[in-house]
Amino acid sequence: MKKAKIAELRNGLSRYLDHVRAGGSVVVYDRDTPIAEIVPLKRHKARGKEDLDEERLQRLERKSAIRRGTGDMAEWFKTHKPIEIPGGAGVLQALLEERESGR
Repeated sequence: MKKAKIAELRNGLSRYLDHVRAGGSVVVYDRDTPIAEIVPLKRHKARGKEDLDEERLQRLERKSAIRRGTGDMAEWFKTHKPIEIPGGAGVLQALLEERESGR
């Protein structure tokens, strides 16, 4: 369950509604007082995760936030090796060390 003050909800409404579409809920606060809860509608026909993913992809595509490819990635991976970044393992190790040290 997410919590949001009115101004946060107004500024990020799409993000909060995406959370609700995915099955979550949002409690709305006016200052420090809870005043409402946004919950998903109960539907007769349950929608699967694939339906929700497809809806989200379509919405992002309409906003021009993404452009979906038309090729078959499984076939592409059969003929192409993953890109190796020189020193990539060193970057990962440095990140893990930084997280452990709390810097």
